[in-house]
Amino acid sequence: MVDKRKPYDKRQQRRTPRDDVPVPEVEWNPTTVLGKMVKSEEITDINEIFDRGLPILEPEIVNRLMPGLEEDLLLIGQAKGKFGGGQRRIFRQTQKKTCEGNKIHFMTCAVVGNKNGFVGVATGKSKETVPARDKAKRKARLNLMRIRRGCGSWETDTRDANSIPFAVEGKCGSVRITLMPAPKGKGLCIEKECAKILEMAGITDIWSKTKGQTKTKLNLIKALLDALRKLSEVKIQPGDVSKLGVVEGKIKAADVIEPVEIVEPVESVESVEPSVTEPSVTESSVTESSDESTKPVEPVESTEKQKESLSKSGEEKK
Repeated sequence: MVDKRKPYDKRQQRRTPRDDVPVPEVEWNPTTVLGKMVKSEEITDINEIFDRGLPILEPEIVNRLMPGLEEDLLLIGQAKGKFGGGQRRIFRQTQKKTCEGNKIHFMTCAVVGNKNGFVGVATGKSKETVPARDKAKRKARLNLMRIRRGCGSWETDTRDANSIPFAVEGKCGSVRITLMPAPKGKGLCIEKECAKILEMAGITDIWSKTKGQTKTKLNLIKALLDALRKLSEVKIQPGDVSKLGVVEGKIKAADVIEPVEIVEPVESVESVEPSVTEPSVTESSVTESSDESTKPVEPVESTEKQKESLSKSGEEKK
């Protein structure tokens, strides 16, 4: 009998990717004052750190205060293929010529955010791809920023935190990028890699205008970060906060419940309407009405009979 089974091939063996390899959990021993305060639960909100202006020097601080942080890698590398016809890569490869040979280095750019007002971007460089990727993710947590959102578009009356409150401009090298507020539902009208950063920050609608050598992705990304940083530097008058729907960082639960509270006064008005239209009835008025209803109703005489009775009474007096 002939064995029809295919020969064993090591190339067909299924291998688990590097990303799925579980990372061993190591107990965090903070070395900074801020890290010790976060571990002892003296600080439980990330907004408190930004309000005090404290620097974040340990990535574990962000992991502890924001456990649901999302990560992504930006396409900043060279495009493979003849004449650069292929898609860009996440790793930017560089070589250095030495007497011993070529020294290769890889650089990547990572973005982290919670899609609710916080985002961080950083680059990492190493001789291998995996260490460069991990270094970029750690540094992105240290570069976390709080984004000011709102809706300053004249095309809509809603003041949701879907865009930015006013137009800003950022620059890096020859690149100039202008961000302008857009109405709800317009989308991110901007370059793809910049759209990833804005999506991580919680901005869903925006207009943009760019100048310069925008093919240099790193300069374009740095110009975008410069524009987002200027959003928080501009001073806003207290009266314009409600007009533009300005929100600093994460939207609190109380801000989401506000539309429900608007319905409550409508129900109270319906209950008040009977008391306004109908006069208030007291006990005395009820008793008087009941007595009047019991009395017999006297018939009303016509006008002719009244005249005859008056004339007869006058003759009798004479």
